[in-house]
Amino acid sequence: MAWMSELEKVFCKFATYGDTAATGKDMTGKNFSKMLKDCGVMDGKAVTSTDVDIVFNKVKTKGARTINFAEFQQAMKELCGKRFKGKSPEEALQAVYALMEGKEPANVGVTKTTTAGGVDRLTDTSKYTGSHKERFDESGKGKGIAGREDVTDGSGYVGAYKGAGTYDKKH
Repeated sequence: MAWMSELEKVFCKFATYGDTAATGKDMTGKNFSKMLKDCGVMDGKAVTSTDVDIVFNKVKTKGARTINFAEFQQAMKELCGKRFKGKSPEEALQAVYALMEGKEPANVGVTKTTTAGGVDRLTDTSKYTGSHKERFDESGKGKGIAGREDVTDGSGYVGAYKGAGTYDKKH
């Protein structure tokens, strides 16, 4: 059963994906779904995300939010027949496990910094006009809150009042 230990390694990699606190013993539904998608078990035709969610909820312990490796194997037995129709349950299970061997979580759709042509033009602070221009210093660095707001004078006088600070002199 050499492929089992290989499968357990894959299970652990996906169980800990995106969760720094995860031990690798239990897998969430989200990671279970990701694993089956990345490994090609969930193909959107024979096996859909709905199928995966249904099977996940069927094999997990009632009230739990994760499945362990034994429950994962049970889920694979449920799904393999759907994915490989016409094969015996053992053959279908082997085929599903073969898809998973040596797989790692793929970072598909991870946001990368864009370098599209329009971005440089839009972020060039030297081309800003009006009140927007005042939000940046000469180097193009933002002034923070000072560039955004009129700094309020907390003296208690009305803005245009000329005789501020003269009250004590008269009385």
